[in-house]
Amino acid sequence: MDRTEEYLESLLPSSPSWAEEMEKFAKDHQIPIMEPLGIQYLMQLIRVTRPRRILEIGAAIGYSALRMLEAYPMAEIVTVERDAVRFSQAETNLEKLDEHNHIALMYGDALELQEQISQKGPYDVLFIDAAKGQYQKFFESYAPMVTEKGIIVSDNVLFKGFVAGRNDNPRMQKIGNKIRKYNEWLIEHPDYHTSIIPIGDGIALTVKR
Repeated sequence: MDRTEEYLESLLPSSPSWAEEMEKFAKDHQIPIMEPLGIQYLMQLIRVTRPRRILEIGAAIGYSALRMLEAYPMAEIVTVERDAVRFSQAETNLEKLDEHNHIALMYGDALELQEQISQKGPYDVLFIDAAKGQYQKFFESYAPMVTEKGIIVSDNVLFKGFVAGRNDNPRMQKIGNKIRKYNEWLIEHPDYHTSIIPIGDGIALTVKR
């Protein structure tokens, strides 16, 4: 972490106790959740846009969905998770905070659930934070369900420096190469404007032209 990032993190507000517990659990069990600066940026986007409905691809343990709801409690969130263990952990976390009325947790592969997810839409925010090699497919499947003035957020688009050529881990570099192709495809897409924000692990913010 460089000094600028350290400084910015020092300015962040404290997380609620439930969020701190989830952050510790994720760290202890090596479960990837959004980095502190990234989640605060996402929460600010939610506060500004005040979306009626949010679709999240990649629930993990439910952390980001709960933080987005914290940012705007009037939102309805649909979040999808295909890993059985993480789905169960997310379910437990939602039950603990009694947020099933606002967050619909769906089990399965998002690329196989388009019909069910479509029935709950349209969506004002699409948040993509799942299998990195599938980002383009997720985008192509779900961007059409986003409202005309909605936003699409893709997390991890800088992927720990591997998109920029860091090459000290061949497996990670392979994933980084896929994300790099996604970034290029997204930036060049004729129907969307995209900016990549170098915060957290890199966030792409996309809107319709």
